[in-house]
Amino acid sequence: PALPHFSDFTEMMRALGYPRLISMENFHTPNFMLVSEVLLWLVKRYEPQSDIPGDVETEQDRVFFIKAVAQFMATKAHIKLNTKRLYQADGYAVKELLKVTSVLYGAMNTQGGERAELTEEDSSKFKFDLGSKIADLKAARQLASEITSKGAVLYDLLGKEVELREARTESIARPLEINEAEKVMKVAINSVLEQVQKTKDMLNNVALDEASLEAKIEKRKLELERSQKRLQTLQSVRPAFMDEYEKIEEQLQEQYSTYLEKFRNLTYMEQLLDDHRRTEQEMFEEAANMLRLVQNRLKEEEQHLLKSGSHDDSDIDIQEDEGSESEGELQITRHRTSTEALLQGRAGTRIVGSMQGGDTEED
Repeated sequence: PALPHFSDFTEMMRALGYPRLISMENFHTPNFMLVSEVLLWLVKRYEPQSDIPGDVETEQDRVFFIKAVAQFMATKAHIKLNTKRLYQADGYAVKELLKVTSVLYGAMNTQGGERAELTEEDSSKFKFDLGSKIADLKAARQLASEITSKGAVLYDLLGKEVELREARTESIARPLEINEAEKVMKVAINSVLEQVQKTKDMLNNVALDEASLEAKIEKRKLELERSQKRLQTLQSVRPAFMDEYEKIEEQLQEQYSTYLEKFRNLTYMEQLLDDHRRTEQEMFEEAANMLRLVQNRLKEEEQHLLKSGSHDDSDIDIQEDEGSESEGELQITRHRTSTEALLQGRAGTRIVGSMQGGDTEED
């Protein structure tokens, strides 16, 4: 964000005697530590006896710090600060800081020639304290507002001076009549007497209201005393069902302990069951892989036997090969049957044993 009046802010801070140099780069990104340091320094500059904490480590501490500074400036200096912009701690915070620095800088300039004669060493030690002059500041503000309102009224009256001058001239030129003056004075006296009577009536009404209020206060005090006595009586009396309540409460505690124990056991058993199911699933997958390997090996042996039987030429060899082939086919059929039985029974039962078949005469 843009930094409006940033040069004015730096010059004011330097003139007020801030010990650290502030550059434009400090506020390109949010820098809450610098903003909090400047705020605390300005508050101490305004009133050295202020007790605002300077801890801004956590988010809650920062929010409390910003609220405390804003409340201090609103009550002591009548300066309204935007807490959201101060918490952003970026270029928009400079606008809010400029409100405080401009007030302090203007007050410092009212010192006259004393500020110009101060050396650099004296400027760092300059102390500005308005704590003892807050009442005078409030009175000056009130007088300034009254002067503004009176000036506006005076301007309106001066605008009517032409008409009023003519009426005043006519009134002065006209001769004074005693009877009319006497009538006007009597009317004024009667109006004053009526106002006095109204004021007396209001005072009497105030006295009556005060008496009625005192009677109501006394009545409320008596009701409060009776209520307190009744409360003490109720607190001292032990209810009839309290023994049974305490006994049931103890039983409830025991039941709750039993419930916790059973709940822990149930959770442990569920964990064991999950582990057991996981183990069975792994074993089933391993057995399925082994069966798949056996089927592949049987298919390879069958293909090998078919190829070896097709290359023989003699009839005797053919007959022998046919016999051996029938024996091989019988063996293959046996392996297939056993494999299918294993696959069908695997879905419902668990197979125990090794995957190697027994020795036969052909083997």
